[in-house]
Amino acid sequence: MEYFIIIIGAVFVNNIILAQFLGICPFLGVSNKVGTSLGMGAAVTFVMAIASLAAYLLQYYVLVPLNIEFMQTIVFILVIASLVQMVEIILKKVSPPLYQALGVFLPLITTNCAVLGVAILLVQKEYNLLESVVFSISNAIGFTLAIVLFAGLREKLELEDLPAAMRGVPVALVVAGILAMAFMGFSGLV
Repeated sequence: MEYFIIIIGAVFVNNIILAQFLGICPFLGVSNKVGTSLGMGAAVTFVMAIASLAAYLLQYYVLVPLNIEFMQTIVFILVIASLVQMVEIILKKVSPPLYQALGVFLPLITTNCAVLGVAILLVQKEYNLLESVVFSISNAIGFTLAIVLFAGLREKLELEDLPAAMRGVPVALVVAGILAMAFMGFSGLV
């Protein structure tokens, strides 16, 4: 039951984008098309899962034993940057159209505060290894859910006849706010 609570909490109640407001840059920047959003969600899921696993292992088997916990943020950023480079190389080889669609936002996963935030949160919450993996994958699913829902809404709004002042970014920000309020409605669940 504990893992179920972690999953529901991370995906809906404390959604990394819509409740904790981490990862807003790719949320707003890559959410023009559902396909691109799914690709970004998959890339973030991979990076977040592996980075959290590495962060857990580094924290408890290197940083704590050597009494250098103050290096946590720098070490985690280096791990995340390495993983993003690997994802970038793989995407460039396997899916050039997705690589092109993600553009500058793919390297920005390195500085995506959602990825770093999850790595730091799992250490702060003192999760064990399995709980850490479940927590990070659940947060990545929540990230993907939020960005794909938002992209679908933005695609739908492109077809609507809106006043000129509301087209593009203004309506996107209004919809993002409404989506965040909808997810905050889950806050009484866990």
